[in-house]
Amino acid sequence: MAQDKQEGLTPFGKVIVFLFIVGLIGAGVYFGFLKKGGGTGGSTGPSPGKTIDMTKLNIEAPDLKGITTVQEYKYVPQEKLPAVDPKAISGYKWDKNSKIVEFPINIWIGWLPIIAANHGHKANKESIFYKKYGFQMNITLIDDPVAARNAFAAGKSHILWGTLDMMVLFAPELMKDSRTAPRIYQQIDWSNGGDGIVVRDRIKSVQDLRGKTVVYAQNSPSQYYINSLLISAGIQPSEVKHKYTNTAFEAAAAFVASTGKSDQIDAVVSWAPDIYNIPEKVKGTKILSTTADANKLIADVWAVRADFAKDHPDIIKGIVAGIFEGMDKLQNESYRVQACQWMADLYGFDVGEIKKMLQDAHSTNFAENKEFFMNANNPANFERTWKTICFVYRELGLIDAPVQFDQVMDFSVMADIEKDGTFAHQKDSYKTVFAPTSFSKVQAEAPILTQTIRINFYPNSSNIFEPQHDELGNALANTTYDPNSKSTLEKVARLAAQFEAATIAIVGHTDGSRKGQVPDEAVKKLSMARANSVKKELVEKYKFDPNKFVVEGAGWDKPFDPGDPENHAKNRRVEISVYQPEAK
Repeated sequence: MAQDKQEGLTPFGKVIVFLFIVGLIGAGVYFGFLKKGGGTGGSTGPSPGKTIDMTKLNIEAPDLKGITTVQEYKYVPQEKLPAVDPKAISGYKWDKNSKIVEFPINIWIGWLPIIAANHGHKANKESIFYKKYGFQMNITLIDDPVAARNAFAAGKSHILWGTLDMMVLFAPELMKDSRTAPRIYQQIDWSNGGDGIVVRDRIKSVQDLRGKTVVYAQNSPSQYYINSLLISAGIQPSEVKHKYTNTAFEAAAAFVASTGKSDQIDAVVSWAPDIYNIPEKVKGTKILSTTADANKLIADVWAVRADFAKDHPDIIKGIVAGIFEGMDKLQNESYRVQACQWMADLYGFDVGEIKKMLQDAHSTNFAENKEFFMNANNPANFERTWKTICFVYRELGLIDAPVQFDQVMDFSVMADIEKDGTFAHQKDSYKTVFAPTSFSKVQAEAPILTQTIRINFYPNSSNIFEPQHDELGNALANTTYDPNSKSTLEKVARLAAQFEAATIAIVGHTDGSRKGQVPDEAVKKLSMARANSVKKELVEKYKFDPNKFVVEGAGWDKPFDPGDPENHAKNRRVEISVYQPEAK
């Protein structure tokens, strides 16, 4: 058996280990002391070893490059759309053997159902249009709207792409020749977040834009978007300083480039992805509104030449039906991916960029087109949208004599398709479901805009349609105390419909003519009843979700003009405020 060997350190080794540990403790104490700001120098500078966040010192200007889609921009003077050269107008070109419809589009995700139906952008015999309707379609890119209009007038293309607000601008010139008069048969989509307004942080609502500078592309949906909101908020366009660029992306570049300068621009109207990249990367900016809340404001449509439509009604019906079938095919994920690739090929984009755009537009199926073209009570239908656009553009002086809506709208194909029942399975899926909420909860955030409406209520009444009374107080038949009450409610309904996804607050007010003579509680009750009567009319006539509205009675506490509190006519009013969906 071997002798046990003693294990462990020798006395000398133990001394070495002890000295090593003492050294470590000493070093820790020393450096820890320094880190806490100690030391012998009494310095007030940065502590040794501490990482300094240089970005917070704002020593150098931020790098604003690469935020927007384009870097270059140029301001242009205000101008109307150039006239169509009468000499350039011609009959449409058509080969009866090949039967190829020329359908130009711009860069916009909303056209995806057409590309899906066409099995790509080139004319081919695999497309739904050929297999089921006997014609081919050649989809090309003409991003410049004026160039697209001129090709349409010259007969080089049979179809004209555009938003409905652009069609209002195009129509007067195109109607001068009966051959090129535009006929609109189908809505393709609603812009659903693809357009938006970005502002500096100090701007809380549209009302704050009074006196400020806004940049956007003129003669575009951006122009309609911002000016529609200004007018709804009671701001005349002349009360805002407008700067113009040729494209929405240039407007975004101009806004970013002005950051921190003496002539800084306060707001920009542009498109995705710039409207989302700017707030993320430029300090002190935010989104004021997008078409995700104003989700029934900008409608994309296509128009066809009147002469072509007259000669080829079967092809027009085939285009409409084929596009609806394209929407069905996009429900299949693998086919949707393929369609995105086809669109990317046409635009020269990476397919990933196309996929990022998918949420920017909501394709409008048959049921939604039926609502748009054929439901007279729909506050966001073709007729009302067209009239609202005409009103805005007349205020801006861009059109003199607007074309009537029924000179361009044609619902005959929708009516035929309804009889056929081919797309009865397509349901209206573009309806926001609102959860019950309260005025106090909603008003925690600033509204997008507030619209003051004045309904001349009969004293002590909350009936919007109260009749007139004789000197003895008897109601007079077939009269209304406020003859403008119906048109006033129509105005509110259109605004509520444009902001279909937003919550609307209705606040009733009274005048202070009996202040001190009647209890406040009774006054609050009357103002609340007036707000409720407006809500009731909107829900019953226009079929809004009741939970879309919250009501409040402010009594006489908030006169319309604090500097003129005895102006009773102005104080008898209802105010409508639009709140972003997330404020619910």
